[in-house]
Amino acid sequence: MKICFVISDIKTEVCGTSVVILKKAHERGHKVFVMSVGDFIFHHDEDISLRCKKIPPSLKGETVEEFWEQVQDDKLKAKAVHSSEMDILFLRNNPTEEASDRHWAEHSGIAFARMIQQSGVLVLNDAFAMSHAFIDKLYFEELPSEIKPNSIISRNKEDLLKFWEKNGKKMVLKPLEGSGGQDVYLIDKDKKNLNQIIETLISKGYIIAQEFLPEVNKGDVRVILMNGKVLEEDGQMAVIRRVSSDKSEFRSNLALGAKPKKAKLTSEMEHIVSLTAPKLIRDGLFFVGLDIVKDKLIEINVLSPGGLDYCENIGLPSFTDTVVDALERKMKYRKYYKNSLSNRVLATMD
Repeated sequence: MKICFVISDIKTEVCGTSVVILKKAHERGHKVFVMSVGDFIFHHDEDISLRCKKIPPSLKGETVEEFWEQVQDDKLKAKAVHSSEMDILFLRNNPTEEASDRHWAEHSGIAFARMIQQSGVLVLNDAFAMSHAFIDKLYFEELPSEIKPNSIISRNKEDLLKFWEKNGKKMVLKPLEGSGGQDVYLIDKDKKNLNQIIETLISKGYIIAQEFLPEVNKGDVRVILMNGKVLEEDGQMAVIRRVSSDKSEFRSNLALGAKPKKAKLTSEMEHIVSLTAPKLIRDGLFFVGLDIVKDKLIEINVLSPGGLDYCENIGLPSFTDTVVDALERKMKYRKYYKNSLSNRVLATMD
């Protein structure tokens, strides 16, 4: 199996979920390539090329950090490879985390992937589904209302203030396009700079206001889905509770210092998955993260969900073998069905 991982930038990528999956695929003998999102090459008369690094079979590393350091080293040169040579293109760059001087990187990966997908390479997640769900907080609003907090999306201050009043003068404000807990605010009746916060967020785009869920003080839970099912390995599930070590901090993002803990899948979580999964499967979203507080889904992550890099440290399996198993099965399905399956169908076949 030839698989190319698309990440934001090889030089700056940290040892997260993308790297641990990539390393496992390499250890299992697959031909693994990795490229930055800025390294697509379009030719008007031939296949799109990928300027990528091929990880040599001889490259070893006892730890993920040692392995990735060797991949990042300039001694391993990138070369242009025709996209048609790949079996799978795994999109793992996160557009919402791009800096303001890299706006070009936000949509380009998905745009080139749509073209590559149409040439017969399996793209994960499905590139057309990724385009549809690009603003994942808006995609989130297509899900059933019973599993979501009350919310409003607007750039009008009066709309947001009315929502605040109706919800007991307590709400969470966040940019419609954003991730990692950045620019997320808890607004209560004592918030003296409410107008300033709203005006600042409006200047950056649309705002989503959600009702405040008191249970968030106990953290939230990241549930990782693959093929519309909770990711499972050795009888354990990829369910990670994230709790802030700062009692005054309501955000539970690991990037902001929250601590991961092993968690159980509750009946409330199962219900959320049961209502969410059919849509994810239909849309071709292979690898997805759900963020849950008690019985409410607060966010859905389809662009580049993470969390696997923390699993072994909290007593869970790495789940990477299970992910690679799934990729191998998809290649077998494609062969069995003689390439008659659409990308969207194959993306979520279990």
